[in-house]
Amino acid sequence: MAREISEKSAGHIVSITNTETLYHGLHNPVIERHIRTADFSLCDGVGVVVAGWAWGHSVKRVTGPHLQLAASHYGQARKWRHFFYGGKDGVAEQMAERLTARYPELIVCGTYSPPFKALSPEEDQAIVDCINATQPDIVWVGLGLPKQETWIQEHLGRVNATWMIGVGAAFDYHAGTVPWAPPFFQAVGLEWAFRLAREPRLRGRRYGRSLIFVVRAGLEGLLKLRFLRPAFAAATHPSRPGRSAATSSG
Repeated sequence: MAREISEKSAGHIVSITNTETLYHGLHNPVIERHIRTADFSLCDGVGVVVAGWAWGHSVKRVTGPHLQLAASHYGQARKWRHFFYGGKDGVAEQMAERLTARYPELIVCGTYSPPFKALSPEEDQAIVDCINATQPDIVWVGLGLPKQETWIQEHLGRVNATWMIGVGAAFDYHAGTVPWAPPFFQAVGLEWAFRLAREPRLRGRRYGRSLIFVVRAGLEGLLKLRFLRPAFAAATHPSRPGRSAATSSG
């Protein structure tokens, strides 16, 4: 990321991928393309870790909110320019105020909270022109899944930023408008449980389908890697007793 920013190479994206992202990726070709074509697809959820383990992969969690904090800190000395696009009215500005208080050398070159309506091509182009005029290195997009991923895909090649990254709820967390899960919940990957307890109606259905996805992916991975593959290997490469003895006798 740092190299691309130093070279001002535009058009890179990071996919913050959790089980809900993968669910949408299976049903929405735009989201699938976003995940597959991202320069980095980072695991933002314990469900992806579990599914990865079932398929024989060790996956490290890097959540969107933590990535944004790390980039804010790391980018201070490098003069990275950050643009915040998304959130409810005023949230992006609040986030900018709180993050610059935490990181005094952070450069927030602009913020914009789009209206909750379909934009005309002229309105959309005006927003693109506004973003490009600030010459951002990173555009952080907080529109929620799958809207933010769709927006990023539609604006590749139009927004002249090195990186575009959808971080969803990070806007509310860093603005202080929605409580972030306590550090213990974050450390053990239980942010989802904290959010579910706070918003059971909103989160219940989303997490339900994500759980189904994890269980199916996990069982499929375990079945293929732990049972079918060893059985296939045994069937196609049977042991041959006495072969080594015959070889040595000559």
